Amino acid sequence: MAKHPMTTLCYVEKDDAYLMLHRIFKKNDVNKEKWIGIGGHFEEGESPEECLLREAYEETGLTLHSFRFRGIVTFTQENYGTEYMCLYTADEFSGELKECDEGVLQWVFKKDLFNLNLWVGDLIFLKLLQEDAPFFSLKLSYKGDELIEAVLNGKELKHRDWDQLEDRRLF
Repeated sequence: MAKHPMTTLCYVEKDDAYLMLHRIFKKNDVNKEKWIGIGGHFEEGESPEECLLREAYEETGLTLHSFRFRGIVTFTQENYGTEYMCLYTADEFSGELKECDEGVLQWVFKKDLFNLNLWVGDLIFLKLLQEDAPFFSLKLSYKGDELIEAVLNGKELKHRDWDQLEDRRLF
């Protein structure tokens, strides 16, 4: 069965840091060597919140108690297809952090996020989270690892803005 085109991604917050996943274990991984939040594909019949809670527990061992739906991100990538990602942040949880079979979990201070190997598009939505932007819709189109289009709330972002993000000048 093909993977569901809907996913969740969550940035769990604690002490001015996000819980990040360095994707180094999974074979044939589009996110290989990248740092991302936690999350994954919906299972049949799941709501976004059910997927969020299940994925958070499966990947981290944590049970989320307080979370916020921040935006929807549409990803397109040549030879990969389209994925619709529900983006969340969470700030209350319980449980013991466990090892993840997809990579290494690590708390990373928000000020240090932009020094990690991140997708360029992730820099855009992390900046929106940093600014506490209202609910947003972001479309990110890639050719391989190269971001070729970014559209925020129906308006195209100019390529020079991505360059600034990639150079970390906006943070």
